[in-house]
Amino acid sequence: MLWNKTLQLAEVHCEGEIGKVITSGVLNIPGATMLDKMNYINEVDDSLRRWVMMEPRGCLQQSVNLLLPPCNPQADAGFIVLQADKAHAMSGSNCICVTTALLELGILPMQEPFTRVTLDTPAGLITAVAECRNGRCERVTLDNVASFVHALDVEVQTPEFGAIKADIAFGGVFYGLVDVEQVGLDIAPECARDLAETGVQLRKLMNEQFQVQHPEIADLNGIAYVMFRNRLDGGVWQTCTTLPPGRVDRSPCGTGSSANLACQHARGTVQVGDRLTSRSTINGEFQIELIGEALVAGKPAVLPRISGRAWLYGIQQLGIDPSDPMIDGFMLSDTWGKG
Repeated sequence: MLWNKTLQLAEVHCEGEIGKVITSGVLNIPGATMLDKMNYINEVDDSLRRWVMMEPRGCLQQSVNLLLPPCNPQADAGFIVLQADKAHAMSGSNCICVTTALLELGILPMQEPFTRVTLDTPAGLITAVAECRNGRCERVTLDNVASFVHALDVEVQTPEFGAIKADIAFGGVFYGLVDVEQVGLDIAPECARDLAETGVQLRKLMNEQFQVQHPEIADLNGIAYVMFRNRLDGGVWQTCTTLPPGRVDRSPCGTGSSANLACQHARGTVQVGDRLTSRSTINGEFQIELIGEALVAGKPAVLPRISGRAWLYGIQQLGIDPSDPMIDGFMLSDTWGKG
């Protein structure tokens, strides 16, 4: 065995959504901020993302979080979310996975009953409070970045469904939020493939039809994901975020739920102090609380608090053999979808 590079990863899932954490093997990425580092991965050197995400080492149904020293002195650690299409600025489920790995592996000291961790992300600082008992994180609660509506009830022209309505909102990245009955599907495991393919196609159409730009962060633009939603009784929302090239989030999706919270606040259906439950395709749940109001470049925004659970289930080591012809990785549409 001849490896010229090795990585160690903690294997973690949040309500079923895999969010592995690279804990060693990468000293740093060029850039003065976490946003600069994300842009470096997306625009200059994509090799690490391809190596860990694509086959034969990676797989469709995961994210990989690159743990880095923080750029902001107020933070304890930094991270960037690596996914199948590119590096992304923020993810609630992945924040929960990273916090759990940092504390349960002893990278940061755990204190019972609560440990506070501040994370530096390309979208801004995230504060996490972990409920700790007997050496493990039983629950992690995140104070997310300010989330806001870009537009409500826009009409998306589609070849299959005609004109459908969507909300566009920011919850750490931009989302197109679509009431699922408009596409004739249910948020259920047996509909996962159809939801994934429909969501990826709608994302493409929305980005063609609408220009979306964060008013304060120039490099956060475009709709990253489409989230399907279905309102149930008692403040419960079924949620299904679809990720390119073609899969569904196994978790209830913290950033998408934050974007949905901003939409409901803009409609006057939730107020400060209210809580919603987001329930995933496989019935995992996040609690979403509206803890305050804010302004983002003069736009009304909400301050979401996300609560969920993660489990550390293994340690993985990856290596690169320089003779391996598949170092760059590959995707096949039988697994990864047509997107």
